[in-house]
Amino acid sequence: MTTYAIRNTQYAMPAQTFAQKALARAAGLDLVEVGQVVDARPDVVLSHDNTADIRRTWLEFGRDRVTIPEKLAITLDHAVPAPTTKHAQNHAEIRAFVQEQGIRNFWEVGRGICHQVLSEEAIVLPGQLILGADSHTPHFGWMGALGAGIGRTEVATLWATGELWLRVPESMRIVLDGPLPPGVTAKDFALRIIGDLGADGGLYASVEFSGSGIEAMSLESRMVLPNMMAEFGVKTAYIAPDEKVFRYLAERKTKRDWVLGIGYFGSPGVGTFDPAHFTDEISNTQYQLSANAIYPDADASYTAEHIYAAAGLEPYVACPHSVDKLATLSQVAGIRVQQAFLGTCTNGRLEDIAAAVEVIRGRQVAPGTRFLVIPASREVLQDALRLGYIEALVEAGAHIGTPGCGPCMGNHMGVPAPGEVTISSANRNFQGRMGTKNAEIYLASPAVVAASAVAGMIAGPGDI
Repeated sequence: MTTYAIRNTQYAMPAQTFAQKALARAAGLDLVEVGQVVDARPDVVLSHDNTADIRRTWLEFGRDRVTIPEKLAITLDHAVPAPTTKHAQNHAEIRAFVQEQGIRNFWEVGRGICHQVLSEEAIVLPGQLILGADSHTPHFGWMGALGAGIGRTEVATLWATGELWLRVPESMRIVLDGPLPPGVTAKDFALRIIGDLGADGGLYASVEFSGSGIEAMSLESRMVLPNMMAEFGVKTAYIAPDEKVFRYLAERKTKRDWVLGIGYFGSPGVGTFDPAHFTDEISNTQYQLSANAIYPDADASYTAEHIYAAAGLEPYVACPHSVDKLATLSQVAGIRVQQAFLGTCTNGRLEDIAAAVEVIRGRQVAPGTRFLVIPASREVLQDALRLGYIEALVEAGAHIGTPGCGPCMGNHMGVPAPGEVTISSANRNFQGRMGTKNAEIYLASPAVVAASAVAGMIAGPGDI
């Protein structure tokens, strides 16, 4: 029980998990119970190339104006550049809708994948509720926000009403003790969890990550965990935000506000943003972010707790055609691959590209194998160019794609041929996921993907 003082009188209130607190806040309630259905008002509503379909459903409601245009965030990322006339028409309809409705938070072809872009732009903040027409919306748990994927009809309902009923989920804790060993990544940890507990082991649950191993991770590594929990069946996932999170978001939010002219300085920014000149405003924003963050009560109740010793983890690979079909790297080493794919909202960030470059620099992609690299965002691409990563990859024989989702869902930019094997840093490997039913997909960390591209078969960095 947690004790609260109200007018000098103490009341004992049941301890609350993160999901309970976040949904209570979104519903304007003091307290919610697990299993309770609440009318929640999200802070952000996400959609992407599916916005045109959502609009058609929304029009059936008889509406002509979106109720919450300031909360919409739309990114063109799933089929970019448009591979067909149908996709191009879809994008054209979305652009017209955005202009008609006065939606400010819209990002064009090439800006990047929705989850990465909204993180970089600091559109979502700690403690907020983001509902998105994309199953990997739990991604935003990396910053301590409640992200949940919903259907297109539900998004259309939000456009029309501004609120949506949600059931308060049960919660489980997953603890990582100690830092990850060399060569082991957050992706390996996520695959191990799903392999141990099953692809439906977290069905409609809220997963709270904690432990010294989580705290030691970079922010980019933390992003992998809630993102991959979508493959665990969760409703949402959460990592407690810390000073690293607050600083990252404060700098980016201050920059965005400065450009838009809505910060303390009151006028649109001119020239290059320099954080050194905005120290006070960044510090104030950082304080506000920390004040709005949500943390579970220490004595909150969980349906299960799973504790992992980081020292016992190793590189893993998910085998076709299920994410929970787990193997150690050594068990599948030597399987011939025709394509290696590095990218997606799970592992397309700068640290992932850096890991691949460390493996591949000075080497060549194996004959008969293709290595496709698609940065998660334009910002990641720019940083990779500045640091010489793109040059190293191209010299090794890799192909660089437009920032976006690429072949992850089988639209284009790397669809495999029948009978081919792909090793990918993505999050899903069910049959037909990359557009070809009779093709196999293995999932692994960026370093293993790069090593496999060099070897022409599944391999780790140490094998080449």
